[in-house]
Amino acid sequence: MTRFGTVLVLTTGMWLGLGCDRPSAGSPGGGPQVAATPGSAAAPVAAPSNAVPVIPGWPPTKAQPRLPTLKLFVGPETITAEVALTRLQLATGMMFRKEMPEMEGMLFFLGVPQRASFYMRNTTVPLTAAYIDGEGTILELHDLKPLEETPVPAQADNIEFVLEMNQGWFTRHTVAPGVNIGTENGPLKQAFRFAK
Repeated sequence: MTRFGTVLVLTTGMWLGLGCDRPSAGSPGGGPQVAATPGSAAAPVAAPSNAVPVIPGWPPTKAQPRLPTLKLFVGPETITAEVALTRLQLATGMMFRKEMPEMEGMLFFLGVPQRASFYMRNTTVPLTAAYIDGEGTILELHDLKPLEETPVPAQADNIEFVLEMNQGWFTRHTVAPGVNIGTENGPLKQAFRFAK
């Protein structure tokens, strides 16, 4: 089992038991904009932008350590993505990071289909967020402005993954909506099959 696979198995049970109440989106500012009663299995609902997140360790005051990684095949390119799985990892995202290498990104696993919404609290690296469905298909691309705290919501309500890359990466590498993302072990959803 890869380092990522081991972490996925260990953190999945913890993540699922914590519910889905994270701060209003933000790759760099946090996770998807959702709220639910801790431990509930109810579908996430949009949280008001002033909602107080219930996440141990929140709010962060520094960048989180490098997360476990997964090799992704994005169109014609192969990248390395850090994988955010826990509520704190999802909420912290790229906050306080100073840079991201061109062929690296951060993949957020949201756990359930939803209308994701990300923003850039405490994030100075310009990013583009790819909103991705459960099949691994990029549905939408959104540029995120450094330090902008206005959430950028998805148009679709079936987003299960968000991949953040340096702003303009998708254009520079001819990756557009409709492109499917895969892993060394097959489709993207296959890598997260135990997380549901």
